[in-house]
Amino acid sequence: MKSKKIVAIVAVMALAIGPATPAFAVSKEIVQLQTQVQALADQMARMQQSFDERMGVMRNLIEQSTDNVNKLAISVDQVQKSLGQQTNDASTKVDQVSGQVQALHDSMDELKVRLAKLSKQLDDMQAASTNLNAGVGVPGQPGQPGQQLQAPPPDVLYNNALRDYNAARYDLAAGQFADFLKFYPTTELAGNAQFYLADIEYRQGNFEQAVRDYDKVLEQYPGGNKGASAQLKKGYALLELGRQQDGIRELNALIQRFPRSQEATQARDRLKKLGATSGSKPSAARRPVR
Repeated sequence: MKSKKIVAIVAVMALAIGPATPAFAVSKEIVQLQTQVQALADQMARMQQSFDERMGVMRNLIEQSTDNVNKLAISVDQVQKSLGQQTNDASTKVDQVSGQVQALHDSMDELKVRLAKLSKQLDDMQAASTNLNAGVGVPGQPGQPGQQLQAPPPDVLYNNALRDYNAARYDLAAGQFADFLKFYPTTELAGNAQFYLADIEYRQGNFEQAVRDYDKVLEQYPGGNKGASAQLKKGYALLELGRQQDGIRELNALIQRFPRSQEATQARDRLKKLGATSGSKPSAARRPVR
């Protein structure tokens, strides 16, 4: 537009000069000036055309960039949704694996009991035969104790209790585990019996008593194979009671004590859901609930 105005001004000037001066008096300088003005106008026109073309290219680039940004935003949103779904699926799988590991532990305990039963069967039969021949433990016989024969052998009592526990007959299993602790408190499986007794209370919603009995597992049977499970479930029970700080401290203590165990992985997942940082130093001494 500016180049057209310049051409028009030059044309007007040429017309204005023309009539006032005779044709034979037009100087060579004026002709050169008109030529330069025309060249300048042509150059301005070309620059305007080039500018318009570049502006068109820039608009296309901006539109393409905007489209790409929108597509990228959609892709990021889809990735976030996918990650969220994968996280939920992973959490579900961890819970499933935890249940399978617990069932495997139970099966291993039962297998150990059966193996021990085979090795002790002959000794039990021999001891029973000796007691019968000597008249020991027969009810109603004067002067002879009869209490020991009233309790089933430890392997039989434990297997029956574990079978009822796995079948969700918790009241019956609790009575049998309690009998096992009463008659055989120093055997190898006593710690397991104490754990399952606490776990039945946890499953029945009696979290206060469950915390106390999980503490018995940790304090009375520190070398047993249920230590990590007892500490994990104690932490869960404390959280169920609304004692979040105590529960977090217990889960962190578990992670420090058994860092590579399956229970430590579950504790980290629970702490993550609670928004707590795992690995913080717990209190020096555990204070059992009384």
